[in-house]
This record gives sequence, structure tokens and C-alpha cells, in this order.
Amino acid sequence: MGVPNFCHSALLLVRLAAYWSTPLDNKESAAVNDVKKLAPDARELVVFTLSDSSGETAEAVGRAALVQFPPGRASIYRLPQVKSCQQLAGLVRECANGRAVIAYTLVLPEYRETLEAEAAKFSIPTVDLLGPLISRIASITQTAPLSQPGRLHLLDESYFKRIEAVDFAIRFDDGKNPDGIKQADIVLIGVSRTSKTPNCMYLAHHYGLKAANVPLVFGVDPPLALFQINPKKIFGLAIDPYLLQEIRTTRAIVLGMRGENDYADPDRIRQEVRYAKKIFRELKCHVIDVSAKAIEETSSEIFLQLRQ
Repeated sequence: MGVPNFCHSALLLVRLAAYWSTPLDNKESAAVNDVKKLAPDARELVVFTLSDSSGETAEAVGRAALVQFPPGRASIYRLPQVKSCQQLAGLVRECANGRAVIAYTLVLPEYRETLEAEAAKFSIPTVDLLGPLISRIASITQTAPLSQPGRLHLLDESYFKRIEAVDFAIRFDDGKNPDGIKQADIVLIGVSRTSKTPNCMYLAHHYGLKAANVPLVFGVDPPLALFQINPKKIFGLAIDPYLLQEIRTTRAIVLGMRGENDYADPDRIRQEVRYAKKIFRELKCHVIDVSAKAIEETSSEIFLQLRQ
């Protein structure tokens, strides 16, 4: 139980790498030996993420580990809402029917002990993602943990703040109402298809921030309210014009926008991008290039910049 919390993802990576590189041996259960006879793709490693709550934390760590390996080597299967030791024993038996690793976030000590004991019967590798950190915090603070599953998702003040922020992002999406610009914690601006709306929703859901967004349209003056708020609240989302053309071309096909149109025209897109850069300079706002960034990366950068 002495593994530092920052080692959890690394420990899961090591377990995955070792399990893939080590051939199956006689110590594995009869069920796994039967799986040996199947085609190689049927013997894909399954990372079972097991929890006495929603299982989101375990799954997130599991996915963070799996992306470090080539696609197709493993998959994740979430097993949430564990309610008894008996249920745990049954779940472990199911996990034994193939190549498996169990990564778990179990708050109750008796659940963790049961899981480790049952997994050992079937030689299933396990990774405790939560126990070591709980033990370390308890040791340092000299405080006994509450051992209450589901506390991460309590309907507390933080939860309702995030719900309110999500509602705000919906109401003030795509510049629908200029009043939202002055009320917002953050205002995202950029040309069409720069992930303004997804980032607003992510910022609301994960950080409880009220985020509005305003599209920048070539030839149309941006709302005056943008020039009346603190530029530190404004974030310009920039994008490579060639990538933007690909995105818009695909979207035009999906929407049935066949034939010639300005939406995906390369010259028009370059004009829009230049116009957006001009507005960014005038507003003196922080600019983020979203060309090669996931929503999570962009939103975390915005959050960190806002805290400075």
C-alpha cells in the first residue's frame, strides 16, 4: 500500500506491458488455457475497471495507460457499482475467462481485500488505483478515511455550480445573446469549427466556469461588448487554415452542402483566419492554436491561463 499516487498510471502501464510480453503459463486458470485455442484477435487483453461507485476514475486512468500502446492490443470494460464482497467474487470469476487485468477504485478496505484474494485464485494481475493514495493521506494527516463510496459525485455546492455553468453555456452559445459576454467567466472567440462550443461545455462541466462563445465572421464586426470586458477573460481559438478546410469540407458533405460554396473555399478560409487574427490583436486576448489539440488539452490550458 506504499505506492505513491503519481505511480498509478505508470504501474498500470508496466502491468500491461509485462502481460503482453509474457507468454501464458500453466499457472493461469483453465478458462484462460481454453482461450489459447482461439484466434489471436480473440485473445485481446481486457482491462476491467472495477469500482464501488461510477467507475469513471478507474476508466479514465485505464484509458490514459492504453493510449500509450498500439491500437487493438487491449480494450477496457467498466464494472461499476460493486455493492458486496459476494458480487466481487462473481465478477472476478467472469474476468478470469480470458486475458485480463483488473484496475480498481474500491473505497472499502474489505472490498479491496476480497478482490485481491479472489484475483490471486485465478492469477489475474491487479492494480489498486485508489488505496495507496488513501493510505498515504491517512498516514500523513493522521486522519482516518471516511470510507464512503460515491462521495466524488455528491450533490453538493460544486455540483450545482457545474450544472448552472452548463446551462449558461447552452444559453449563450454561438453569440446568441450578447448579454452573456459580460456575465461570463470566460469568452471564447474564433471562426466557425474551432471547437468553441465543445470547449465551453467542457469548461462548464469540469471546472464550473460560465463560458460564452462568439463566432468571428469575416466582414461582420464583433459585438461591442467584447471590447468592454477584461481581455484576460477572452480566449482566441486559432487554427491552421488547411486543417480547417478539411474539417469544413467533411462537414459540408455530411450536411449535404454539395457544389460550390464559401464555407469550405480555401481563399475564403484564409480570409477568415486573417480576420480572426486581426480581432485577436485588437482585443489583446490570449490565443490558443487548437489545430492539434483535443478538447481536454485546450480547456486545461484555458483554465491554467485564467488562474495566472
